Amino acid sequence: MLRHLEAIAVEKPWGRTDIPLDFGDFDGRRIGEIWFTRPDNPDAPIMIKFLFTSERLSIQVHPGDDAAQAAGYPRGKDECWLVLDAGPDAELGVGLRAETTAETLRTAALDGSIVDMIDWRVAHPDDFVYNRAGTIHAIGAGLIVVEVQQNVDCTYRLYDYGRPRELHLDAGLAVAEMRPRPDPRDGRIDATQGRLLVDGPHFRLLHLAGVDPTAPLPCEAEDCIFVPLSDGCDIEGEAVTLGKCVATDRADTIALQPGARALLCWPVR
Repeated sequence: MLRHLEAIAVEKPWGRTDIPLDFGDFDGRRIGEIWFTRPDNPDAPIMIKFLFTSERLSIQVHPGDDAAQAAGYPRGKDECWLVLDAGPDAELGVGLRAETTAETLRTAALDGSIVDMIDWRVAHPDDFVYNRAGTIHAIGAGLIVVEVQQNVDCTYRLYDYGRPRELHLDAGLAVAEMRPRPDPRDGRIDATQGRLLVDGPHFRLLHLAGVDPTAPLPCEAEDCIFVPLSDGCDIEGEAVTLGKCVATDRADTIALQPGARALLCWPVR
């Protein structure tokens, strides 16, 4: 059964007014995020977001399952990014450049020098980054990113460039890793080849492309979210375009035209 997810546009101070028309006409509003939610299952374990940045986002960290549940949330948050478009100076901040202490990091968050402690990477289209819970991270300006995450509204901001929003230093520093945290899943993907990008622990994520895009699909994938990244993506005989997402239990009906690409994700049970 095919179920179209509801798109919710979220205005952000760091958002953009030049959102691709595939996502709709927002009449000049500064849109930073588009969330794809499931009205039939609001507590679904996975959420898809598209991010559109004109400025750096806050420097932040997410808790893991244990810390999040102790704070009253249903789960923690691992997340990953696939860069769809990047300006010439676009960067992603992933972890710290060197090991530090919570006391030093608190001081740096208060005086702004935390910016120089972040491991900023030049961003390119098709870069993939996995952020485990506890990884201090940030997204820079000039990017369009699709984010796959555990579905929970829990973000601890450590620094926000002077924007008038609450910081969460005590909670954030309690869960943050105080050292560099590279992940072996990070790297640039081939846009023309299908590949399993994430194999747990919370969700699995496939990049679909090439002549047989569903060949690596495991049989346990029953509650999937299909995310087109181009035109030419069909499922259950219906065309689904960039700017739409659908939930399905029939991933075996996915068909991609030559040159098309998409993502498919599903929870680990």
